[in-house]
Amino acid sequence: MERSPAPAPVEVPKFFVCPISLEVMRDPVTLSSGITYDRDSIERWVFTDGHGDCPVTKLPLGAGDLQEPTPNHTLRRLIQAWCAAHAVERFPTPRAPVDADRIAAVVDAARKGGRTEVMAALRELADIIGESDRNRRCIEGAPGAVEFLVSVVKKHAASTSSMPSGGSQEESTAHDVPKGTSPEEAALSILHSLKLLEETLKRVLESGDDLVDTLASVLRWPSHRARTYGMHLLKAALAATQPSRLSSASAELIEGVVRVAADRALPPKAVKLALHVLCRLCPWGRNRIKAVEAGAMAALVELLLNDGCGGGSTGGGKRAGELAAVAIDHLCGCAEGRQELVAHPAGLAAVARAATRLSPTGTESAVRALHAVARHAATPAVLQEMLAVGVVARLLYLVQAGAAGERPRERAREMLKMHARVWRGSPCLASHLASSYPC
Repeated sequence: MERSPAPAPVEVPKFFVCPISLEVMRDPVTLSSGITYDRDSIERWVFTDGHGDCPVTKLPLGAGDLQEPTPNHTLRRLIQAWCAAHAVERFPTPRAPVDADRIAAVVDAARKGGRTEVMAALRELADIIGESDRNRRCIEGAPGAVEFLVSVVKKHAASTSSMPSGGSQEESTAHDVPKGTSPEEAALSILHSLKLLEETLKRVLESGDDLVDTLASVLRWPSHRARTYGMHLLKAALAATQPSRLSSASAELIEGVVRVAADRALPPKAVKLALHVLCRLCPWGRNRIKAVEAGAMAALVELLLNDGCGGGSTGGGKRAGELAAVAIDHLCGCAEGRQELVAHPAGLAAVARAATRLSPTGTESAVRALHAVARHAATPAVLQEMLAVGVVARLLYLVQAGAAGERPRERAREMLKMHARVWRGSPCLASHLASSYPC
């Protein structure tokens, strides 16, 4: 029995194909450059990848292209007719793109209603964000939309009883608002998924909405996901904050960040975000003292001991170790920080180990912290401990190897010369190390 010949492949007209995705366009739009693209592809090119030119002609995109490219209805109808004629997957007529007026209407309805209306608005905003990156930017740019989301979080930020006691360590997608989610956690999830630009964050910070204080309260929520989202937003908000305002960070904020850094049950990403925030806050004002009082030094040393030098899988590896070393360096800039490092049973040993296991940046921070102790907190007991736990041996290694750079090497040499009377002739120093001791 003869088999019937396979149907010939359908040749797609070239002008039906998107130049970016190389697939048949579902929602063709034309730019000012005269080139037509599929809406999803060009929005991803502009909003996700951050390009400001036409992919084909390389001409700069106009303001209209960035806000709302021109729909090519004629081409869309031709594509739909061709698909019907050739029994190819038919594409439905796309919905009208979201604009600022629709976002404003959703926000206004939520402001005037109760909890049910607020939750309905949040679900609608989450669905809109999930459709495209353009919608995400549209919500961010709509007047009052971001402020509304912040107000929802702020309204219940201080209450932890309404939040779920658990919390998955996996982050949900941008448009995922599970059933049973409270309005404040849904609003926080949307704020996180918006990936707010620095200009937007500055506007919210200057509006007096107390965004930073609100996020400080979020760090007390028991939900792992909410605290991770809060750390993401806090890191971005502090990056947009003027240094003059950073110096007045509240003790509540710093305590919350330290608790996140010390919580071994949280995802590694949350821990690294907390370390970033500590490094951002500690150089300003009395923040380093507040961090020491909140227990930051013990948390940072424990991180270095457990897996901060790349030896574990739950603390973020060497990158977390580098951030921890930088934060310890900041804390050793005050007497309270140096005292806490010396008082920790494994503090000096952990920092010395980090000095020979991290990147040049982490090594420089660790050596600088040891230098601060050797210069300002060098009691006889401390000097003997540095010798006993291997700090001196690692300093000698840095001087000899010099792999971490010239500045750590010079600081190590300075420390060895500074306390040569105690260390060089000590019976605790191995003979092969004593022979290499710098003169």
